[in-house]
Parts: sequence; C-alpha cells; structure tokens
Amino acid sequence: MKTFAGRKLSRTSSHRQALLRRLATDLFLHERVRTTLPRAKEVARFAERLLSRARTGDLVAHRRVARVISEPQVQQKLFTVLIPRYKDRPGGFTRVVRLGPRPSDQAPLGLVQLV
Repeated sequence: MKTFAGRKLSRTSSHRQALLRRLATDLFLHERVRTTLPRAKEVARFAERLLSRARTGDLVAHRRVARVISEPQVQQKLFTVLIPRYKDRPGGFTRVVRLGPRPSDQAPLGLVQLV
C-alpha cells in the first residue's frame, strides 16, 4: 500500500514504508502501540485504510493485506477477529491518545488503539 501524502518522518520512502508496516503489524497484534505522536498519527491513517480495504474478506482483500502484513498469525487475527468486529462500522477503527512528553528527549508521545 503506497502512501502519497502525509509526513515524511525524516526517513527515505522505503524506510518510512517499512516503519509503517511494522507499526501496523504490531497494532493489529497487540491492539495498541505506544510511539511518538507524528508516527502514531501516520500509522493510524495507514491502519484505517488497510482495515477498510480488508473488510470485504475476499481473495483480493487477503492478497492486499499479505502485501503489507507479512506475519501469518497477524493476518489470521486480522481476518478472524478484527474484521468481524468492524463489519458494521463505517470507519474510525483507530484512536490516537496523547501521552505527554517522553522523559529523555521531551518528544511528544501518543498511543494508537483499535477502538
């Protein structure tokens, strides 16, 4: 899944894509991720689009998810647990909560949760 708009997060496009994939994988596995606020906002957008496209549950949806999420147990959880949970919801699958500054460098932290 390509991202055409959004934050660059001081990374090359391939590094940014890998970061978003990893954070989305962790979000689907643990249903929450704690990271910096700009990353949290970007991974929330990324995960929302991925969940919206996967909701049909057909072969095309499975292949689109497999392009982004490489871990089989996370794909299994996505289609057996998460997609049925959000079947009737029109959108808004994630929530970003501000946690305040990180003690070491005062970077703003955020928590991304699946609603």
